[in-house]
Amino acid sequence: MRLQKLLLTGLTALLLVPAVQAWEGETFKVCADPNNPPYSDQKKQGFENKIAELFGKSVGKKVEYTWFPQRMGFIRNTLKAQLADTGEFKCDVIIGYPTGADMAATTNPYYHSTYALVYVKKRGFDDIKSPDDLANLTEERKAKLKLAMFDASPATDWLLKHNLVVHAIPYQTMTGDASVNTAERLEKDMKEGKLDMAIVWGPIAGWLQYHDKIGPLEIIPMRSEQGIKFDFPMSMAVRIPDKGRKEELNGLIEAKRKEISKILMTYHVPLMGGE
Repeated sequence: MRLQKLLLTGLTALLLVPAVQAWEGETFKVCADPNNPPYSDQKKQGFENKIAELFGKSVGKKVEYTWFPQRMGFIRNTLKAQLADTGEFKCDVIIGYPTGADMAATTNPYYHSTYALVYVKKRGFDDIKSPDDLANLTEERKAKLKLAMFDASPATDWLLKHNLVVHAIPYQTMTGDASVNTAERLEKDMKEGKLDMAIVWGPIAGWLQYHDKIGPLEIIPMRSEQGIKFDFPMSMAVRIPDKGRKEELNGLIEAKRKEISKILMTYHVPLMGGE
């Protein structure tokens, strides 16, 4: 009986100990690209900025950014970089990172999107309602296509499979100029008539639509098929040993799932899997 009482007392004491928070200091430190709409920018207009603000408020911290272009060297110069004077890490969280990607530990996914075909309406292709419609255009109509083709993209594999590469205009996914953003470049070239359509990652397609500087657009989600995957889950990322922060982020993702989905829908991000 005495042993049971001691065990109960000890258990009660453990339950009364407040959970150790993974967030140290006064700020919620985010690693982000300063010019990468619709994800993030220095004006804090991207949907990742909005989600960062949501989480910062949830843990009672002010959001602080370390800015660096999200391309080669991003992880090294942000998440893994330390301040010379204090040894503290510059930032602790990447808001958008492919689930399971290496170089960082990823949280549970908080959205699942897909590549999409986006085209400007009233340019002769309004009858396209599915990817198959694009693939089955007559040779005469294919010759009139102004279709962007990005390197290192499943869209390129799809265009190859459906004999559309010869009718596509090559674009680089990542240029040497960090001031050149993919979404903004597509918007500019579509507005000027250099392009009529592109197959791009869902959030970019959504940005082109909601940003509304081109004119009416059609957004058609691509369907994964044999050997070509178009849909992917997205997570947040922390340093690999940072298990405490990862678990706290998982808790926030679950608790704030409705608010996150609302932000994503505001940006017209095509969502899959019931998000």
